[in-house]
Amino acid sequence: MAGSRKLARSFTLQGLYAWLVGGADVTLIAANLAEDEQFKRADEAYFRTLLYGVLKEEDLLGSHIARFTDRTLDELSPVERSILLIGAYELLNCPDVPMRVVINESVELAKSFGGTDGHKYINGVLDKLAQEMRVVEAGQARKK
Repeated sequence: MAGSRKLARSFTLQGLYAWLVGGADVTLIAANLAEDEQFKRADEAYFRTLLYGVLKEEDLLGSHIARFTDRTLDELSPVERSILLIGAYELLNCPDVPMRVVINESVELAKSFGGTDGHKYINGVLDKLAQEMRVVEAGQARKK
């Protein structure tokens, strides 16, 4: 279904935001998001993979991200932090998703949900992270 992963990323962002800001139980957050009318159009399996995967690997993902940020993850807005975690998770664990797609989708999330120039920050951090996590793919992209 076209756009279903895009919606899954959007719902994952909302879930991570709720978790970061409110600290609610992630199972309850996922259940609440699933009640949204638009959720039916999302790739539910991908949503769950992203949401639970990011939370399981948050420390590892955060350590990768932190090397390319100008502040700690705690100092980032919850939206930027969530988007970077989703992008880092996909770069590390979803090789079927091209790195350019991961970065572009993350930038689009930042444009929709983030601050005025947050998308530029997201783009810069994830581009550097992709160069490290997807060495072969990044090398091929530079040759084109």
